[in-house]
Amino acid sequence: MRSATILPYIKNGPPADIRELARAHRGVERRRAGGALLLIAPTLVLLAASFLIPILMMLSRGVSEREVPAAWPRTTEALRAWDGEGLPSSQAFEALAEEIPASREAGTLSAAANRLNYDVAGYRSLVTNTARALPLPAGEPARQGLVRLDARWGEPETWATLKAAAGPLTGFYLLAAVDRRPGAEGIERVPAERAVFVGVFARTFEISAAVTLLCLLLGYPLAYLLASAQPRTANWLMILVLLPFWTSVLVRSTAWAVLLQTNGVINESLQWLNLISEPLRLIYNRTGVLVAMTHVLLPFLVLPLYGVMRGVPADLTRAALSLGATPLQAFARIYLPQTLPGVSAGALLVFVLALGYYVTPALVGGAGDQMISAFIAFYTNQSLNWGMAAALSIVLLAATLALMALYARLSGVRELTGR
Repeated sequence: MRSATILPYIKNGPPADIRELARAHRGVERRRAGGALLLIAPTLVLLAASFLIPILMMLSRGVSEREVPAAWPRTTEALRAWDGEGLPSSQAFEALAEEIPASREAGTLSAAANRLNYDVAGYRSLVTNTARALPLPAGEPARQGLVRLDARWGEPETWATLKAAAGPLTGFYLLAAVDRRPGAEGIERVPAERAVFVGVFARTFEISAAVTLLCLLLGYPLAYLLASAQPRTANWLMILVLLPFWTSVLVRSTAWAVLLQTNGVINESLQWLNLISEPLRLIYNRTGVLVAMTHVLLPFLVLPLYGVMRGVPADLTRAALSLGATPLQAFARIYLPQTLPGVSAGALLVFVLALGYYVTPALVGGAGDQMISAFIAFYTNQSLNWGMAAALSIVLLAATLALMALYARLSGVRELTGR
């Protein structure tokens, strides 16, 4: 009887009234989603205008050439038609001879000269000295005049550098961000004395991993104490955990600089207790960076871990103990696996935040402890090489997104396997 009732439904699909009801339900859901989107549309527009678009515009500087095309547009246009063999056409020489003085008056010469100097040291002086000597005498050919002013204008390598900076897109900055450069036979490593950024990225990940491990070692027992304590005690402990959020990172880092210095509170206390005979070097090195960053980032691990631990039923651990398990076995096989989502979420949060730290290493770290964010700040604020700053940011962002994707994948695998 039941199969006879279901068989027409399988052959012909649901009845018309059910299909109509399903369409009406989908329409209601679409209208509801559209209404919700309209409610948050102003927030999305504000977020895009004040956050997303400026960041994308800044990151675009890492893959685009703007200085040379803005200063010498006719020259770059003439060079795009050059095949790289020998010297470019006389039109390129004439355009450059006319545009160098014009760019000097317009204020764009310095940026173009700096961009060429990033590629080959000494090209800034080549451009600025040529600008001082121009214009050429009337009737003198531009090719002959430029070579007379500086013999490097007669070398194909000079024009190849200029063509490489003509844009509009470039991989120059991204290659430099990983200590690579274009070579005659393809991409090659920069000389060892100029290789900087791969080591800085490795240092950044090393410090971030060490801070994450320290936060985990200190934060797990603290989160467990918060989750298992009586409500009144837990509230006071939570206030202490949240206390660092009430002061800025700058203030906290400066306080650690005072505490860790040679004549600071920590060294004087250790000497007073006769634990050390002379002050320890706790600041302007890796020790100071790890201590200060761990203090700043510890709450970011404790809070998500505490939220997960609060949801772990205490009856399961007690049941394991009543069945003969030791406290260590009950913890390792019952309690710890249920807190792993909080451990992974908190550790990922701390690690990602540590990757971008700048103030704390700058205040309590030495020259060999500066992270990649310090170099991004240098290129942005001091040397004004925004292309290099954007390229370093792109590499750091790509590494961060890769870690988040790996975390999402591992989380998905864990959910599917139930482990």
